[in-house]
Amino acid sequence: MAIDTERMAAVMPAAGRGASGSGLLKRSWAAFQSYLEKRRTRRDLRELTDSELVDIGVTRAEARIEISKSWFWS
Repeated sequence: MAIDTERMAAVMPAAGRGASGSGLLKRSWAAFQSYLEKRRTRRDLRELTDSELVDIGVTRAEARIEISKSWFWS
């Protein structure tokens, strides 16, 4: 007995194609990109001088708090 895979794909389009897996991959990639962006901006914040921090309305203490945040939780 032969299985008509084209007909099955039309009836159940997500069957066997890893549709949920690709969504997981996309979410994981987006989370990783977000992590990299936070890391990059916190590194940039760390390198600002006091006068540059004043220009953007952030105190050195506020900058230290932001820099010290865990990448995982925030």
